Amino acid sequence: MSYIEVKQCSKIIKGKIILDNINLQLEKGKIYGFVGKNGSGKTMLFRAICGLIKPSQGLISINGEVLHKDISFPRNVGVIIESPGFWDELTGYENLELLSKIKGLIGEKEIRHAIERVGLKHDDSRIYKKYSLGMKQRLAIAQAIMESPDLLILDEPTNGLDEEGVDLIRKIILEENQRGSTVLITSHNKEDISILAEKIYRVIDGKLTDEVKKP
Repeated sequence: MSYIEVKQCSKIIKGKIILDNINLQLEKGKIYGFVGKNGSGKTMLFRAICGLIKPSQGLISINGEVLHKDISFPRNVGVIIESPGFWDELTGYENLELLSKIKGLIGEKEIRHAIERVGLKHDDSRIYKKYSLGMKQRLAIAQAIMESPDLLILDEPTNGLDEEGVDLIRKIILEENQRGSTVLITSHNKEDISILAEKIYRVIDGKLTDEVKKP
């Protein structure tokens, strides 16, 4: 049984086909890359797998459980899709502390570790509004990994990072995969995909093509 199965999945919004009969089977514990132009449907596919949108037809199952039937969202997932919504007037630590209370799985130790891991300081008194673009992206990565998720869905995880930051985030993604997390990633940085992904798929006009050979 596949860990993630997308079966005959389509999404139509205002008469426009956004996802067109997607079929996909992904194994547990691997890193999968998804490439395609802006507006091709990559982000919408990730939203569907996260449970953030409901397909117009077809189904998506995570570890044998069907989204919007057995579960509303994947049970243990870390996500970055587009711009994460943090509270401007809170510090980075305060933001993650507040988010951690939703599930109640982790405490101060794990939050501090996640923040330090991405190259930020847990005791930085600056509020999120004062963060640079790179700092905001690092905090987004920290929130995605802080609960040691089984599934990581990362839409442009190295966006806005300098070379040092890119190298660090790639290292973290590989570490999370080695820990056992299944990773789905999109990136306009071709090196992210070629270095990280074991298998690569291309999305064109809402359709998923066959597996792309690694460069």
